[in-house]
Amino acid sequence: MIKQILGKLPRKPSSKSSSSDSLSDVVIGRSAPGRKEGFIGSSAAPSVGLVNGDVGLSASYESLPSFRDVPSSEKPVLFLRKLGMCCVVFDFSDPTKNAREKEVKRQMLLELVDYVSIVTSKFGEAAMQEATKMAAANIFRTLSYSTGGDGMKVVEGAEAEEEEPAMEPAWPHLQIVYEFFLRFIASSETDAKIAKRYVDHSFILRLLDLCDSEDPREREYLKTILHRVYGKFMVHRPFIRKAINNIFYRFIFETEKHNGIAELLEILGSIINGFALPLKEEHKLFLVRALIPLHKPKCLALYHQQLSYCITQFVEKDNKLADTVIRGILKYWPLTNSSKEVMLLGELEEVLEFTQEPEFQRCMVPLFRQIARCLNSSHFQDTFVSHRGREIAAAAISRARLTLSTTLGRSMKERLLRGMGFLGILIYRPSNIYIGVYKVELLISISSALFKFDRATV
Repeated sequence: MIKQILGKLPRKPSSKSSSSDSLSDVVIGRSAPGRKEGFIGSSAAPSVGLVNGDVGLSASYESLPSFRDVPSSEKPVLFLRKLGMCCVVFDFSDPTKNAREKEVKRQMLLELVDYVSIVTSKFGEAAMQEATKMAAANIFRTLSYSTGGDGMKVVEGAEAEEEEPAMEPAWPHLQIVYEFFLRFIASSETDAKIAKRYVDHSFILRLLDLCDSEDPREREYLKTILHRVYGKFMVHRPFIRKAINNIFYRFIFETEKHNGIAELLEILGSIINGFALPLKEEHKLFLVRALIPLHKPKCLALYHQQLSYCITQFVEKDNKLADTVIRGILKYWPLTNSSKEVMLLGELEEVLEFTQEPEFQRCMVPLFRQIARCLNSSHFQDTFVSHRGREIAAAAISRARLTLSTTLGRSMKERLLRGMGFLGILIYRPSNIYIGVYKVELLISISSALFKFDRATV
């Protein structure tokens, strides 16, 4: 009777079972604090890992032999063992915690980087599986932000907040992991047909999510890795373009917050440069629906250089897109942001270099109307905006001269006069003598263009 009563009482867990539970919590298949679940790879796990912010280490976490100290036949097995050991994630919020184990892992990561660089035999499927699992275990995590929010701080023009970006404390290890994965993807010994099973759509989406990191060092590595993935895995190319599209849509129409827009545009710059001619309708829609609306956000200054390069690439490949691009830029022209005006004027100048006569004719009137407003600007950067406006006007006038030098109907002269008519107010009430001189010179250029038209059509 007493035994039956005692049997119903809860038993105190033994130290053995407690130790077993602790080790089961640290396998890489379970999510560590601040890290997402579902790592890529097999369910096999190392015997150590992150447990509620603490690192539970087994006695077996010791340095493995160097690749130089084992015969060639044993190196693939040692490679897998080192990858498994490097799946361990340490807490870097306290630099003094587990210092020995962190150094052991760092040395193993460096050896893995060297091994991937010099290996002369094809990686097996197990190696690819463990390599992607190790990379996922270390780099995929919840990002932290210095402002407590998500992504880029909204800025006016080029004036960003002076807050320092949140630098990743685990970067000493993360950098080596990124370097390893970059070399692994770029290696000629990595078979894309097999590796695509593990570097899949889910993996790529999580790489793109990391592009919102505030740490510029991490974004630089991600940019290079994504570019390599795009080049190596042709089957993933449409998906990558679509995923970047979706990031842009959310940034433009919802949040206007993202730290990696410039890096994503750099990737796209290389992609656009490789587009075959004639351009597909899908690519033209991407220009109209994603790239041109990127002129809308207030933080344009943070990525305008990369955006302008992408836009110019499209016009250079297909001159017929010049009218669409110029009208799109004019659509998002700022009303009170003079620094943004200067950026757009510079972009228009680059686009006009690749604009041909028929496209220039179609957008000539709204273009000169906007140039007239810029030249008559009363913004705090009046002199600079007006000077840039004069430069763009000179480029446009040069294009107009080419147009007028041909034998065209009188309707062309009328259209040009309509466009130039908006400039008639420029000589009235100049804000300073220098801008007044610019306006007079511009009107002289216009008169010269019209005079050449008259002589060509007599």
